[in-house]
Amino acid sequence: MAETVVNLKPIEATPESFKEYGQVIEPSPDGDEFGPQDAQLDLTQGIPRFYIMHLQDRPLYFSNITHHASVTQCLGSITGGVWYLGLAKPSVLDSKEKKEEDCDNDILQSPCGHFYVSPAVDEVRIFRISGPKFVKLEKGTWHAGPLFKGDSMDFYNLELNNTNVVDHTKHDFKEQNGVVFLVEE
Repeated sequence: MAETVVNLKPIEATPESFKEYGQVIEPSPDGDEFGPQDAQLDLTQGIPRFYIMHLQDRPLYFSNITHHASVTQCLGSITGGVWYLGLAKPSVLDSKEKKEEDCDNDILQSPCGHFYVSPAVDEVRIFRISGPKFVKLEKGTWHAGPLFKGDSMDFYNLELNNTNVVDHTKHDFKEQNGVVFLVEE
């Protein structure tokens, strides 16, 4: 299959532009009470893991995209530097939806057990995240990255202690669709 490069113009991550994928959390005054401006987390399926993730060589292109069906995930740059995240809307199906569409060949079962529909090439977006903020991804949100321009960058990551072992579903656009995405900066 011939490879096609799809150029994506970054969208600045704001609470409004990001709402279909999760939340953008920005600084708030100390003492503010919990509310909708705070990350609405679901960490009920296991033991939370909050750690600093050191990444190297994550240039501004991708062909693989991943989702986690059982947990919300938070990512943010330790330094507030500019980084990018490729996203597609969640496509995890509940068992009722699966039964209603049993004859639909586009429904896949993850090795993790849940059912989903692969993300469509034309629904992939790239977001630019900068400054003192982090993003919370809804359960099932397809994501690629973090991507960045430098040699390395550190991120804090909140997920479950075994997310990447038991809740990691991948779609390879290069293999399945003949597509590689390039961030147009």
